Amino acid sequence: MDLHAITVFQSPEELRRNTLEVTASLLAAGINPDSSILFNQSQVPAHSELAWLFNCTARLGWLNRMTQFKEKAGKNREKASVGLYAYPTLMAADILAYHATHVPVGDDQKQHLELVRDIAQSFNSSYGVDFFPLVEPLILGAATRVMSLRDGNQKMSKSEPSDNSRINFNDSRDNIARKIRKAKTDSHPLPGLPSELETRPEAANLIGIFASLSRLSVAEVCQQFEGKSFLVFKEALTELALRELTPITARMCQLMEDTDHVEMVLKNGAEKASAMAAPILRDVQHIIGFVGSFDS
Repeated sequence: MDLHAITVFQSPEELRRNTLEVTASLLAAGINPDSSILFNQSQVPAHSELAWLFNCTARLGWLNRMTQFKEKAGKNREKASVGLYAYPTLMAADILAYHATHVPVGDDQKQHLELVRDIAQSFNSSYGVDFFPLVEPLILGAATRVMSLRDGNQKMSKSEPSDNSRINFNDSRDNIARKIRKAKTDSHPLPGLPSELETRPEAANLIGIFASLSRLSVAEVCQQFEGKSFLVFKEALTELALRELTPITARMCQLMEDTDHVEMVLKNGAEKASAMAAPILRDVQHIIGFVGSFDS
């Protein structure tokens, strides 16, 4: 998502490195580019072109309600980029450029999906067409929103200044163990029921991570560790995280030694994605009335 990344300043070298690392991590985690299309946004012009058209469909009132902008801009709202403010219209383009009907997202993106529906509905209504589908969110798994290891009320993010707030795929075994050991907790034993986690954000976050890595439900993890101390739980979480993440890290490091291969995956994926998105963009241009657009 390199177009999204530059809503806040990125050094060119870091942006290139991060793009390749994210790609390598997805490949290492098992994404098969022969059956899944893997590409970076900036190589498919339909994303940015459609985002502008959606800027002309979306309303200021809709964007003003977006809580993520308020959280990310904070007190420096007047200094935030227009891109950061209009981020949700680009997200809508990411989805609707392919006529997607269902989108797997984290719980924190549900509001953005509602905006995508508003944009699609407004476009269809304005031009008297039934063109864009009204997308549905797919919120799956136990860890629907992974939070910071240092603050259970803040989302885990690579943009967070403290590296201790997150686990990176390229972290060493020692770093992963240290970060889990130092993760913020409370002073109470682990609960036996998920409902008891509602006022314990740090506990809820760590249990959610454990559930996701172990393919168990949150309820099953609570039953397994009911009454145990966080010392015991963190030891088990560390062992689990190392078992699940170490093979991905090793494969990712191998891939980053051959970035030509990673870049070729992105290039091939971009060609496939462009072939899918370009006809949809032409149809949108025709619906709007742009001269030179192809008739459908």
